Amino acid sequence: MISIQAVDAGDYPALLALWRRSVEATHAFLTAADVDEIERDVAAYLPQMPDLRVAVEGGTLVGFIAVSGATVEMLFVDSDAQGRGIGSALLQAAAAGHDAVRVDVNEQNASGRAFYAARGFSEVGRSEVDGEGRPFPILHLQLLVPELPASPA
Repeated sequence: MISIQAVDAGDYPALLALWRRSVEATHAFLTAADVDEIERDVAAYLPQMPDLRVAVEGGTLVGFIAVSGATVEMLFVDSDAQGRGIGSALLQAAAAGHDAVRVDVNEQNASGRAFYAARGFSEVGRSEVDGEGRPFPILHLQLLVPELPASPA
């Protein structure tokens, strides 16, 4: 059973280790030096995220999502836990209450692109560099969240 909950300040080291395992499994286009550099940025960003939630399964942190408004800033699932619905559960929790959800994904991250495409995201733009100016093209994606039918009175 997957539980989505607010992050605890003591979770940051585990989240950073999870981030690294996930990136090393899915971002083959990054060198070890790239991962080290980006990891320092992620370590600084995590405590600043206005809405950071973790996925817990069997008492173990297996994923996390950081959201700012309707924008997913980070979504990572532990490499050993991918393909079990954890990312979808995190995404669904973040989308609640929004008409649209936006996310950026590395163009070279085939598994990330496939994940978002399978959930209905469409490409709405592209940047030649990432948010820090590194030479990793970014695809800007958006999902229009369908309105749920009104409950019968």
